[in-house]
Amino acid sequence: MKNSMKHTIALVAHDNCKKDLVEWVAFNKKRLTNHILISTGTTGKLVEEEINKDLDNNSRDYINVHRLKSGPLGGDQQLGAMISEGKIDFLFFFWDPMSQQPHDVDVKALLRIAVMYNIPTASNRSTADFLISSDLFENTDYERKVYRYDNYINRNVKKK
Repeated sequence: MKNSMKHTIALVAHDNCKKDLVEWVAFNKKRLTNHILISTGTTGKLVEEEINKDLDNNSRDYINVHRLKSGPLGGDQQLGAMISEGKIDFLFFFWDPMSQQPHDVDVKALLRIAVMYNIPTASNRSTADFLISSDLFENTDYERKVYRYDNYINRNVKKK
């Protein structure tokens, strides 16, 4: 039997991928509205507009998207911190492989943290489609393996 629960889902897109992410959100609106949505900067504004299209701001069905700072202004790092604190369940990050970003190091750090904490991550629309349509997406019986880094934390550090 499939049990559903609210997940915290991060939605991020580089400028050249925002349109694609917004279209994906529109297509998956029914599934996404059952969850808590977090997004960076402008992407969050676009996602909130799309997911609430045709709704009044005062409607009880209105979905607020929690918006972080824009990626280049620290939003990627905020999101990485949320992942390391166990506050993010899924990351949908449509990133642009054809454009260098002013915050490439932050993007790399965010993706590294997502892998370290074993967060299901989609970096393009096809992967996002497979992830959100998986039976495991809303299954409370699935336990994501959380890796421990005790050896690293407890390593012997020499004093100089």
